[in-house]
Amino acid sequence: MAKRDYYEVLGISKGADEKQIKNAYRQMAKKYHPDLNPNDKEAEQKFKEVNEAYEVLSDPEKKAKYDQFGHAAFEQGGGGYGQGGFQGGFDFNDFGFGDIFSSFFQGGGGGNSRRGGPVDGEDINVKIVLTFEEAVFGCKKDVTYNKVGKCESCSGTGAEPGTTVEKCSRCGGVGTIRVQKNVFGMSMTSQSTCPDCGGKGKKITTPCAKCHGQGNVTTKKTLGVNIPAGIDDGQYVALRGQGHSGRNGGYPGDLNVYVSVRKSQIFERDGYDLYCEVPITFAEATLGGTIKIPTVDGGEVEYTIPEGTQTGTRVTIKKQGVVNPNYRDERRGNLYADVVVETPKNLNSQQKDLLRKFAESCGEKNFTKRTSFFKRK
Repeated sequence: MAKRDYYEVLGISKGADEKQIKNAYRQMAKKYHPDLNPNDKEAEQKFKEVNEAYEVLSDPEKKAKYDQFGHAAFEQGGGGYGQGGFQGGFDFNDFGFGDIFSSFFQGGGGGNSRRGGPVDGEDINVKIVLTFEEAVFGCKKDVTYNKVGKCESCSGTGAEPGTTVEKCSRCGGVGTIRVQKNVFGMSMTSQSTCPDCGGKGKKITTPCAKCHGQGNVTTKKTLGVNIPAGIDDGQYVALRGQGHSGRNGGYPGDLNVYVSVRKSQIFERDGYDLYCEVPITFAEATLGGTIKIPTVDGGEVEYTIPEGTQTGTRVTIKKQGVVNPNYRDERRGNLYADVVVETPKNLNSQQKDLLRKFAESCGEKNFTKRTSFFKRK
C-alpha cells in the first residue's frame, strides 16, 4: 500500500511553517493516541503514520529532502536516510552509530544540533465527572492538578539568586562535543552530549535551593474551567498554555480536561437528541387525553394523545434536546418520547368483572391488529 503524502497525513499545506506543523501534529496525535483509542488498530496505525510524518516535516533538512524527492528520499537507494537509520532492515542506531552516520550525512550537525534549543512543555490530562444535566447545559468546574512551572526564586536559571550561571568551558556553551571514533577501520567524527554540563551548555556553581538547580518546580494549581453546554462523554476541553511550562523559551503545554458523564435515570442521549419512555394508563391509551412529558431542564410539557394510542407511539417535542455548541444561536436537538401503555396489576374482583364485561362488549372489531395478525396464519 502506497504511503500517503506527509502533508496530507497532518492535514496541512506544503507551505506550512514550523509552528503550524507542530500544532497540526499535536491535534492529530491526540486524536489517534492509543490511550484514547484502546483496541482500535486503525487508530494505532494512524498514530504511527502521524509520528512518521512529523519526524520528517519537523526537521528542516529532512523536510527539504522530502519536498524535493518525496518518499523516495528515505527509501533504499533513494539517496536519503530513514527514521532510525538506513532503510533496508539494518538500524545503525541499535549499535550506537546513529550520531556518526547522522553527522556524516548532515554535514556534521548530527542529531544533537538542536540541543539547548526551545523545548515545548508537555500536556497535562485530567478527568472530571459531570451529571447528565451539567453536560447538557454546561457548567463551571474547579480542576486541581500538579504543574511543572518556572521556579520563581531563580527565574528559571537554576542558580541561587545572587550567583551567576557560567558557560560550560568544555563545550563552549553549545552542549555537545566532537568525538572521533574508529569505525570499520575508518576515522569518523560525530557529536555527543557534553559530559560536563549534560548538554545544557552551562554550569551552575551554586544551585537554587528551591528547585535544586532544575529551573522549575512542581506546584499544585486549581483552575476554574468553563465546560460548554452540549459536551458529551469522552470529549475534552483544551486550555491552551495551561500545561507544563516549556524550557529555553519553548511553548507551554495544554491542559486537557476529559469528561465522563453519569447516566440519566430518565433520558438517553444520541448526539443532540434525547429519548425517553413515558408510561400511560390503559384508560388514557384507550380514550386519549393530555399527558405530561418530562424535560431535561426539570420541567414538563403537556401533550394530547389521540384515542387508541398504542405502545411504541413516538411523540416529538422540538427543541427540548441538547444544546448544539456548533451553532451561535444555541439551537437544540429534539426530545423523542416513546409511549408505553402500562397494564394494570392487582385488580380486585369487581374490577376484573368490569374488565371481562368490557372485553365481551368489544368483540374482535375493536382489535384490528390482533384480527389481521391471525388472518395471516
